[in-house]
Amino acid sequence: MRVDLLSREYPPEVYGGAGVHVEYLARELRALVDVRVHAFGGDRAEPGVSGYRVPGGLESANAALQTLGVDLEMASACAGADLVHSHTWYANLAGHVAKLLHGVPHVVTTHSLEPLRPWKAEQLGGGYAISSWAERTAILAADAVLAVSEGMRRDVLACYPEVDPARVSVLHNGIDTAEYAPDLGTDVLERLGVDPGRPSVIFVGRITRQKGLPYLLRAARSFDPSVQLVLCAGAPDTPEIAAEVNALVDGLRQERDGVIWIERMLPRPEVVQLLSHASVFVCPSVYEPMGIVNLEAMACEAPVVATATGGIPEVVTDGETGLLVPIAYDDAGLPADPERFVADLAERVGALIAEPDRAAALGRAGRRRAVDHFSWPRIAERTRDLYAGLL
Repeated sequence: MRVDLLSREYPPEVYGGAGVHVEYLARELRALVDVRVHAFGGDRAEPGVSGYRVPGGLESANAALQTLGVDLEMASACAGADLVHSHTWYANLAGHVAKLLHGVPHVVTTHSLEPLRPWKAEQLGGGYAISSWAERTAILAADAVLAVSEGMRRDVLACYPEVDPARVSVLHNGIDTAEYAPDLGTDVLERLGVDPGRPSVIFVGRITRQKGLPYLLRAARSFDPSVQLVLCAGAPDTPEIAAEVNALVDGLRQERDGVIWIERMLPRPEVVQLLSHASVFVCPSVYEPMGIVNLEAMACEAPVVATATGGIPEVVTDGETGLLVPIAYDDAGLPADPERFVADLAERVGALIAEPDRAAALGRAGRRRAVDHFSWPRIAERTRDLYAGLL
């Protein structure tokens, strides 16, 4: 069986959870099926992996049109596949066109849904209508839809009620708990200016409306003065959110020390060491179908404070592996009461900073949960079985 995986992200060009998912899924599937990977970006040296740049003539076009141009080239390259499997709207249309062109089944994994991210109109302009159309077209026609959480499955059926529920299955993200494991060294911390002797609150993620970094920066005004705030945050979606985050960081630095902002993407081992020494890892996302970054933190024994949204409650067990922050939404998919959300975020972080023994116990329980419930080999086996049922 030859399976072609279609994704915007693939190493070394990975910036989010979907790219991590495809990387590890491909690795484990190779022991079970013939896997080819098609990804956006430059050429890849890895056998069986192809990169696709924006076609000539579209370099200055709307970003969504550039995506469709790449999708068409990827779809053409899927000739010979027995099945195609696409990830995120960026590659969904490539999978749909490959299904039509080559007469093969198309599996879609939903890592997020465009109708639940209306703020992307700020990022994409008219391209948001195109991304929404591409996602809808692919999901409605897909032979199977995989949701990365039960929460995501509910969202798929709510956003696309035409989809037969029998075609939508849950397959969680996984974690490599050998790669993500506690690192007691301090060389990375010291090089980055993080004091191992002070408590630290860590954020890892892109600067997008979805990831909620501005709410964390506002909450940090209430943190104990001894606490360091470590931000592994870059790749802002828009100039507007970049300016907002810059202003909030500048303001925070005027009020306190220990604000460390790392704007570049760090190698994975360096992130592991940062997570391993986190007093609290914070995921303030306003939308998160699962939040693989929480699994990464848990595997490194970091206690987690995360928003109770999407699939996060399926990963972070409130009071056992971390603390969840409630959220209610306005019509734009943002917190209906942002001041309450910020206050609740600050309260839960503060509670764990004040009780380091409790926080450490939550961290140890988090690693046990990551090891016991989120194995990539098992996820690959279930994925292969789903493929076989479609052929």
